[in-house]
Amino acid sequence: MRRLLLLRHAPTVATRAFAFPGDESLDDRGHAAAAELRLSLPSGHDVLCSPAARCVQTAEAARLDSPSLDPRLAECDFGTWAGRTLDAIAAQDPEGVSAWMTDPEARPHGGESLTAFAARIGGWLAEQASLDGSAVAITHGGVVKAAVVAALAAPITSFWRVDASPLAVTELHAHDGRWTVTKVNDTSGAPIAMRA
Repeated sequence: MRRLLLLRHAPTVATRAFAFPGDESLDDRGHAAAAELRLSLPSGHDVLCSPAARCVQTAEAARLDSPSLDPRLAECDFGTWAGRTLDAIAAQDPEGVSAWMTDPEARPHGGESLTAFAARIGGWLAEQASLDGSAVAITHGGVVKAAVVAALAAPITSFWRVDASPLAVTELHAHDGRWTVTKVNDTSGAPIAMRA
């Protein structure tokens, strides 16, 4: 059996502004929140991590031992939208935003389409299903959402119906290569300041 805890990184200036992320670092509040997280995470797990600065810094602040960086755990490539809010983009390119939200093949930002992104995460998840033991993966909201959709074999449009808050845990279990979803967006172990 494979037990997989997907942990979204601590918040950043971009997550607080609801902006598409670049490779930004955690701010002071994000570091403090991630440091508190170490008290609630179980020990003895493999630690997998997106190579993005905010994920590596979350792992470091939470004192998770020797994270193994995996580029497949990176957030969706938002191309020219990185660093901008959805409202700002919608004001400039409403057709592009509409296409991105309704057509999984669309990539008006020049980055990854939702279909390509979900295929990347689905491939990684299938590989994880063949493993035993437990792992914590420090990653991004989009990765968590895509993993839940893949685990449920749900249509890609379900992606928009899954939530993944900063420092929330989503837990999946694989039995004989098939995933079950144990919990989604669990913030009970997140620092008190993050739950408000």
